[in-house]
Amino acid sequence: MRRLTQITAACITLFITGIAFASSSKEDADLLTVREAVWRSWFAGDIQTLEKLVPKDTIVINSGEEKWQNQAEVFRESTQFHASGGKLIRLEFPHTEIQRFGNVAVLYSKFLYEIESNGKRSVISGRATEVFVLTNGQWTNPGWHTDREP
Repeated sequence: MRRLTQITAACITLFITGIAFASSSKEDADLLTVREAVWRSWFAGDIQTLEKLVPKDTIVINSGEEKWQNQAEVFRESTQFHASGGKLIRLEFPHTEIQRFGNVAVLYSKFLYEIESNGKRSVISGRATEVFVLTNGQWTNPGWHTDREP
């Protein structure tokens, strides 16, 4: 009887752990999808999507820029990049780690993107620390810090 109780407890534990892992994997996939949408929307000048994903109280720290940015400045730069004919050619995140704190997730990533602007292509790579908050079932991206690799 004791052995049956141990086996039953082990099965229940495995079942619950499996559900938690599957849920976490889906949440991570959703989170990574939103992260990619933020980046791609910025390069595309898609302010309508950015308005849903980048809240008003956003704070952004970019490599080499002394002044921190807010939502309006993020939107303005996105619009300018797209209006000048800039195009995203390639976007990759070769390594990402996720830390979760309740409804907050912090992504630590390496990124690489290739853009075309004024007929010239450029490849930029670096690191990003991005904050995401889950509110009413939707991830938003209220802050990030990027730096570039030399």
